[in-house]
Amino acid sequence: MIAETERLLIRNWRDTPQDRALFHEINSDPEVMAFFPRQRTRAECGPLLEEARRRIEETGLGFFALALREGDQPIGFCGLNQPDREPILPAGTVEIGWRLARPHWGKGYMTEAGNALLRHGFLELGLPEIVSFAVAQNERSTAVMRRLGMHHDTARDFDHPRVPDTSPDLKRHVLYALTANEWRTQQLRAR
Repeated sequence: MIAETERLLIRNWRDTPQDRALFHEINSDPEVMAFFPRQRTRAECGPLLEEARRRIEETGLGFFALALREGDQPIGFCGLNQPDREPILPAGTVEIGWRLARPHWGKGYMTEAGNALLRHGFLELGLPEIVSFAVAQNERSTAVMRRLGMHHDTARDFDHPRVPDTSPDLKRHVLYALTANEWRTQQLRAR
């Protein structure tokens, strides 16, 4: 278990029908994947899920399964990940990211999980900074970033190198950031 909140479990993926089905659901839903160049097939999701599990086991970082605390039903993912985006993001950069099945949108789950992962990243892992990035038009994700206390660092916005030129509307990404010191100050103010 990575973290628990009042309503959620943040854990590694399991080789179960429920986890596999949810992983496929969130990666193949056109609305969930609206700001990605394409959806994933069931055949593509299997190896991706195994890679996610392996990475978490080996590094302690990755996109963790997000499940309802009551019943351990998977509903999406949220994680701390080291993106491979050099030279845009320097080696060692850690991002927070998420994806949630549509029936669970609008319930505050991503903010709840995100706050738990920021705490985990800053207090337990000792990270100096956590970033997040999304397609510039992805207001749902950037709203979560703002609710987490992250700020838009316009100097670090970038054109995503893995987005094909055939999807120009998905290329430009905005970057939000939060340092450990900023997070600690926010925690003191919230008391």
